[in-house]
Amino acid sequence: MESLKKAVRAYAGRHSNRDGLALTPVPGLRMMCVESPRGDLHSVYRPLVCLVLQGAKHMTVGREERLFSAGQSVIVSADMPVVGRIVQASRSEPYLAVAVELEMTILREVSTQLGSVRAQRLSETRTLFAEDTDAVILDCALRLTRLLDRPEAAPLLRPGIMLELHYWLLSGQHGAALRALAAPDSHASRLAAAIAILRDEYRSRVPVERLAAAAAMSLTAFHKHFKHMTSLTPGQYQKRLRLIEARRLMLNEGLSATSAAFEVGYESVSQFTREYGRMFQAPPKRDALRARVGSNGVKERAQEYKRANAA
Repeated sequence: MESLKKAVRAYAGRHSNRDGLALTPVPGLRMMCVESPRGDLHSVYRPLVCLVLQGAKHMTVGREERLFSAGQSVIVSADMPVVGRIVQASRSEPYLAVAVELEMTILREVSTQLGSVRAQRLSETRTLFAEDTDAVILDCALRLTRLLDRPEAAPLLRPGIMLELHYWLLSGQHGAALRALAAPDSHASRLAAAIAILRDEYRSRVPVERLAAAAAMSLTAFHKHFKHMTSLTPGQYQKRLRLIEARRLMLNEGLSATSAAFEVGYESVSQFTREYGRMFQAPPKRDALRARVGSNGVKERAQEYKRANAA
């Protein structure tokens, strides 16, 4: 784990955004380095496995809440709204994590090889899992990270590493539940078609009838299963997508609050301001300013860490 921690801290120290998140050129691989506890961070996860390497994070995914600490793996098995809060981190021992997005095609391919499982009842459907991180999972994550230094090798080596990672997850503690969720006729798989529409067309009004048809469900069944899995209505889910993207546009692209509001599909700036404030506990302009001020200190410490390790 030490090699992986060192690699994550070095890469994230150079490339992380204001929230401590660093995307990478290796598809589906991202890292996080946060040097102090901080408030809620709203996002929408794609299916992924997240390895907590140092520190601790509280997560709310749908109806489930968990505290995850070093040595644990977090598995989110569907496109879910997530509220994360770093609760243990310091400058000397920052919160460190590495995440890999799961690929449904591989998940289903490996599930088929491992055999089918019984269908889950609605009350049994879960989308958040935790387990102690196995050495084989750490090894897969480390090998994916090493591809950052050998980008020419990624197209050749990444597919095999991803296949192995999915195998270990599906044959592990929560393998049966993951296989049930990956089944084409499961509620989660059918809802994924509707969620894909919401993610692609979040700027526009999407009729709920279209979403229900994509999930091959009646309107009543669709509302019931969507709310059970995400804890939100389709409208609330779309609103969250819009607000998260608006925040990204302001912080990373430099858009004004008004421009960001119209860009994500709002017709009323005042409505955008009210809903943004409820979600992020501050009006858009104040939140953006607060985030920019905080990021300056993070960049300075990242430069100090880089100089210290180069010495």
